[in-house]
Amino acid sequence: MSEESGGEHRNWLERLTHFVSGEPEDRDDLLELLRTAQKRNLIEQEALSMIEGVLQVSELRVRDISIPRSQMVVVPQDAEIEAIFPLVAETAHSRYPVIGEDRTEVVGILLVKDLLLHSVRNRNRLVREVMRPALFVPDSKRLNVLLMEFRATRSHMAIVVDEYGAAAGLVTIEDVLEQIVGDIEDEYDFGEEEFIFRKTENEFTLKALTPIDDFNEYFEAELTDDEFDTIGGLIVHELGHVPKRGEKLDLGRYRFTVIRADSRRVELLKLVVLPEDSED
Repeated sequence: MSEESGGEHRNWLERLTHFVSGEPEDRDDLLELLRTAQKRNLIEQEALSMIEGVLQVSELRVRDISIPRSQMVVVPQDAEIEAIFPLVAETAHSRYPVIGEDRTEVVGILLVKDLLLHSVRNRNRLVREVMRPALFVPDSKRLNVLLMEFRATRSHMAIVVDEYGAAAGLVTIEDVLEQIVGDIEDEYDFGEEEFIFRKTENEFTLKALTPIDDFNEYFEAELTDDEFDTIGGLIVHELGHVPKRGEKLDLGRYRFTVIRADSRRVELLKLVVLPEDSED
């Protein structure tokens, strides 16, 4: 290493040390230093992405990532546990909100492991007899606080309530962790020539390089491709800047959320196809 490069290296480390030795006053400056470190191969891209995710979690609120009430897979409290098995086989979830009169009234959480345990003993028992208490959180709670609450209560799912106390949706610990580490399975479920990966009936993961023509054909959509070839290019144009992870954009029925991006481009997106009546 030359004296010049060594001095530059020490200068950068001094700046970083200054930031981490106390409480940073400017988060953007801290991120810029870390991105510079990544470009100089002082830290890995994965480490930078995780740090960005940790900082993002402290800014996001439950409402930003929660699954809306209309998309919750629920079970009624008065159902016999034997009747729930077809639903479990179809959806393959490990936990289900238990409802009373309707979806706004969540009275507990049903764990599949409890369902299996009691099915051996008495398949005619009711769901309300084997359910567990639910954790309720306001939609305004910050994700970093929610993560600590999940850890303290050893819970994996929370019911999101609105200002009137009615259930508005749900959020899981996996949803929060994905904001930090990204959706890990996305890196492995895509083939080189694949652009769109279907996760559920209405939720997809797609590469930002997905050609708009391919998107339109897959979803029978009519997104414009006059000026841009890819979904990522269209999103950057609509937002007017390169978005950060967690930023959202609605294009008609299609709600895009940035999963992975750097300072120059978008890489990976989450897509939720909204009900037709939600389109403006």
